[in-house]
Amino acid sequence: MGARRLQLRQDTHHIPAIQSITHLPPPTRYGQTIQIHNPDFPGLFDDQERTPYTPQPVQTDIARHSTLLEGGLNAFPHPVAPASPLGPVVASPVPNRIRFMSLGSGSSGNCCYIGDSQSGFLVDAGVDAPTVVDTLRRHGISMQHVKGICITHDHSDHMRCVYTLLRKHRHMALYCTPRALSGIMRRHSVSRRLKDYHVAIYKEIPFTIGNFTITAFETMHDGTDNAGFFIRHDDRAFTIATDLGCISPRVDHYMRQTDYLVIESNYDLEMLRHGSYPEYLKARIQTDNGHMDNLVTAHYLAEIYTPRLKNVFLCHLSQENNTPEKALEESRKALEGIGLKVGEGNDTPADFAADIQLVALPRTGESRFYSFRPDRTR
Repeated sequence: MGARRLQLRQDTHHIPAIQSITHLPPPTRYGQTIQIHNPDFPGLFDDQERTPYTPQPVQTDIARHSTLLEGGLNAFPHPVAPASPLGPVVASPVPNRIRFMSLGSGSSGNCCYIGDSQSGFLVDAGVDAPTVVDTLRRHGISMQHVKGICITHDHSDHMRCVYTLLRKHRHMALYCTPRALSGIMRRHSVSRRLKDYHVAIYKEIPFTIGNFTITAFETMHDGTDNAGFFIRHDDRAFTIATDLGCISPRVDHYMRQTDYLVIESNYDLEMLRHGSYPEYLKARIQTDNGHMDNLVTAHYLAEIYTPRLKNVFLCHLSQENNTPEKALEESRKALEGIGLKVGEGNDTPADFAADIQLVALPRTGESRFYSFRPDRTR
C-alpha cells in the first residue's frame, strides 16, 4: 500500500487531468450556448415562503482527494466533476399563497383575515372574539399566527371587540392612525389600556406585518379618519375598502393596481327609497360620506377591470336595503357588458374558465376560506 501511494504521488501527470475538469466550457446545443435558469415548480413549496438562493463558498473536496491518495485513480472509474461554472440549478420555492376569509361583513360586525403560511392579521374587529378564535382554529390558524389588527375607522361595527381580542392575545398589536384611535377612545366605552397595544400608522406611509407591506389610504365615510388598506405580498396586491361614500382619487389609485378587491356594495337605490329608514338616514347613506350604491359599484368595476383583477368581493351589504342577489346581479351585468365571463368563486370548471370571480360576502358568519396561488403568467 505504501509503495502504491508513493507511485501515485510521483505520477503527477494524472492529477492535472482531473483538475482540468474544473475548466469545463458552457454546455452547447447545435453550436449555441444553453442558458440555465432557476425554474419555478408549482405545488412543491406552496406553503413555504420564497427565499432567495445564497451561493455557499466552494470548499475543497477533502474526502475525494483523500480517497484518490488511498486508492489511486481506479477508486473513481467515472470521476465526479465539480459544480458547473454556470452554478447549480436550483428549483426556487414559489411565493406563498395568500389566504383570505371574511368572518362578518355588515352593520352586525365586520372582520376579515388575511395571511400566508407564516403569519397573518385581521382587518377590523367587529365580530365577537370567541367567534374569531374558533373560526380561525377550525381552519388551522392559531391566534399566535395572527400578529395584529388593522382598524379602518371608529364605528362600533368595525372595532367593538378589538380590546377583548388584544387583551386575550397580548402578542398582537393595534394598527390604526392616531386620529382613529382618538375617535375610538372618545366615542366608545373602551379601556384606556387599548393605547398600550397601539402602533401608530399614517396614510400613504407603508408599514409591515410579517411578509405583508400595507399602505393605509383615505376613504370617504363619516367615521373618524377613515382608511382603506392596500396590501402587497410578493408581486400581488389585495385592496380593502369596506365603507365608501364614493370613489375618491386615492381609492381609485389603489384599486386599479390590485389583484384581489374587497369593495362595498351597500344598497339598492329603489329598496332604500321605499324602505323603512327615516328620511334623514336615507339622505346620509346617499351622500359622498355615506355608502355605495350597487349600481355605482358595478359601473366602477367595469371601468377599472384589467386581466390582473382576478377576484372581487362585494362587502357591507345592507340587511334592510339590499340582497346578495341584487348586488351580484348589478356587478355581473356590468362585467358581462364588457365581454367578461364571470365566475362565482367556487372552483368549478365554469369558474376556472371565467375571467373574473365575483362573490358577495355574507353579512353574518364566515365566508369560504380562500387560498390564492401566485399568477405565473407575469
